[in-house]
Amino acid sequence: MINNVVLVGRLTRDPDLRYTANGAAVASFSLAVNRNFTNQSGEREADFINCVIWRKPAETLANYARKGTLLGVTGRIQTRNYENQQGQRVYVTEVVAENFQLLESRSASEQRRGNDSGDFSGNQSNFGNSYNQNQSSQQSSNNGMPSFDRDNSDPFGGSTIDISDDDLPF
Repeated sequence: MINNVVLVGRLTRDPDLRYTANGAAVASFSLAVNRNFTNQSGEREADFINCVIWRKPAETLANYARKGTLLGVTGRIQTRNYENQQGQRVYVTEVVAENFQLLESRSASEQRRGNDSGDFSGNQSNFGNSYNQNQSSQQSSNNGMPSFDRDNSDPFGGSTIDISDDDLPF
């Protein structure tokens, strides 16, 4: 059986970090993911996908990602149900994230936020730092950006990458 999900989208709100009674960190967040086609009006629609991530990756996500951050997520789809206060059975389907990757630098994110029009679409680049829940330390891709580690408090303190829209393949 295969249950594997890969998403690239923008956070619709800041991650909500909480802790269980046992002290395990859990962050819930929602990603706006553009559809690959336009509607009859020629506009691109987005799906808003609820996600959850656990333990150290949850804390890392809450520390480094904010509303509008371009994020890559891998994980699995999970369903659960519970009984609400009115006694009704509520069914929830969400993505349980196992890994995430920040897909833009902090400076690019802050610059975009300064020009924020509320649109979660935009240019999506394929560079960044990733955090794998199954690893004890952060892996860094070969893009000149530092990795997340305990000795480096600002992972985006490196040089900025200047890419014009003409250089992007999409």
